[in-house]
Amino acid sequence: MSLKRWLWILVLISIVVALIAFGYRTQPLALELSVAAMRPLRVTVEEEGKTRILNRYVVSAPVAGYAERVPLKVGDGIEAGEVLVWIQPPPAPVLDSRSRAEQQARVRAAEAAVQAAGEQERAAAAEEFYAASQAVRQRQLLQSGDISRDVADRAASEAARTKAARQSARNLVVQARSELEAARAALEHSVLPGKNSNSAARVPVRAPAGGRVLSVAHESEGPVAPGEALVEIGNARALEVEVEVLSADAVRITPGMQVLFESWGGAQPLEGRVRRVEPVAFTKVSALGVEEQRVKVLVTITSPESEWSRLGDRYRVEATFILWKSDSVLQVPASSLFRRQGAWNVFVVADGRARYRRVEIGRRNGMAAQILAGLKAGETVVAHPGDSVEEGVAVRAR
Repeated sequence: MSLKRWLWILVLISIVVALIAFGYRTQPLALELSVAAMRPLRVTVEEEGKTRILNRYVVSAPVAGYAERVPLKVGDGIEAGEVLVWIQPPPAPVLDSRSRAEQQARVRAAEAAVQAAGEQERAAAAEEFYAASQAVRQRQLLQSGDISRDVADRAASEAARTKAARQSARNLVVQARSELEAARAALEHSVLPGKNSNSAARVPVRAPAGGRVLSVAHESEGPVAPGEALVEIGNARALEVEVEVLSADAVRITPGMQVLFESWGGAQPLEGRVRRVEPVAFTKVSALGVEEQRVKVLVTITSPESEWSRLGDRYRVEATFILWKSDSVLQVPASSLFRRQGAWNVFVVADGRARYRRVEIGRRNGMAAQILAGLKAGETVVAHPGDSVEEGVAVRAR
């Protein structure tokens, strides 16, 4: 075999060996890398909120009666002191044929009672007249000495008794006539009165403040009880936002904190300030069926009214509470951090290999973390280190 042929065989063998060695060598891990840089950082709490009118007034019925139809509609403007609804006295009940017959019988009984009381009054008057005459005669006989004083005193006492009996009979006549009038009134007014039959006795229900009608609880005419809600009013331009936050987030929110409102329908976010963090939490079940302790936070809108004039009561907004912010801090993705030996670490890429680096972190949100020590701006870190990343392993950008 010629030398030239042996050389070609050796070249082919070398190429095969090189290809096998290249195929079995350790390949660099393709990872997502990120560069530590000075960028703005903001720590926030984001929750959904609803607008609400600051001062609401629920106007209720002051007395029991029959309310007329409310002409107002939701959104109508009203002035303080304007009449919202009129309340008439309660109408008399409607009598059926049996009840009407019973009431007519009561009227006849009352008429008979008036006649009987009149007869009793006339009998008492006759007895009074006779007793008074007897008393006069007995006094004359007492003066002439024909009778004793005891007989004259008994005659005077009988005259006084008959006078009182006549007065009692007269009072019975008055009572019987009053009962007759009541029975007749119950019979005559047993039909539902007309709409304006008691207009002089109507009670006006007035607006305690100016604003707009928010809801009409009793629009149609009908009977109402004392304290029953009729109309709800409020100033639609005096709005605030009510946000329900987790109790763990509520302890980090303080009055005066800046809030941004997004996804409310306008082109630009609105600004606000925390007015109050309520001290009482309540239990609420989330969409996943988990019980959560939530706290109501009330926020005042500080943006000019012209920017949010189309907002109304119970409109949905997304509230972002600014817990902390800085325009320029050294930061890395929050996903690049991991715990090792009780401290925070990252994988720094140096000369194509991953190296452990202990760091000290400050503020962080769900996306980024502030680096206080351990890194410099411009260094590259592994954004999402997995179990395959170890000290010294070769890495490359995905």
